[in-house]
Amino acid sequence: MFRKKRILLGFIFVGIFAISFSIGAQIKISQEDAKTFLKQFEQAVEGIDAIGIFTHNASIGLPMFIPGFGIAWGLFASASTGLAFSAIASTSPLLAKIPPITILIISPFGVMELAAYSIGMSRSFILMWTIIKKNPIKQEIRPTMIEIGIVIALLLAGGFIEYVMINQFGSNVHLSS
Repeated sequence: MFRKKRILLGFIFVGIFAISFSIGAQIKISQEDAKTFLKQFEQAVEGIDAIGIFTHNASIGLPMFIPGFGIAWGLFASASTGLAFSAIASTSPLLAKIPPITILIISPFGVMELAAYSIGMSRSFILMWTIIKKNPIKQEIRPTMIEIGIVIALLLAGGFIEYVMINQFGSNVHLSS
């Protein structure tokens, strides 16, 4: 029974992350701000490799395991990613016609990152709930470590896939986190 609740909670946080991303993507950015963002973005991804992408995404995803804080951090990260999409879409008429959530869920690395971040945020909730209920946190150590391993594996694989796609299609593919 607990496994079903855990899976349900994970899907709830997939929805929460997706909604926050969509809200961020709806924020309109001036052309000047979008161009500034894109210039900074291009500089940030110039010369990045798969391990660099993984490291960046892990620095976003692993704090999501912190009880309570991880949820807020995840909402900030998802809204920021949506805002980045808005900046990119404002300079690309073709991209502007595609619903933002579609970009997140059609790319393999986007799905992997969505799953990883949702696992972290939902574990943050579980840990926070355990602390609030004054239940022993010790029983949550093993499942938390397993989930951290899963998140690292997802983000590592996602980093390599994203790197290949950036090299094949250009840095405009790099739309998630």
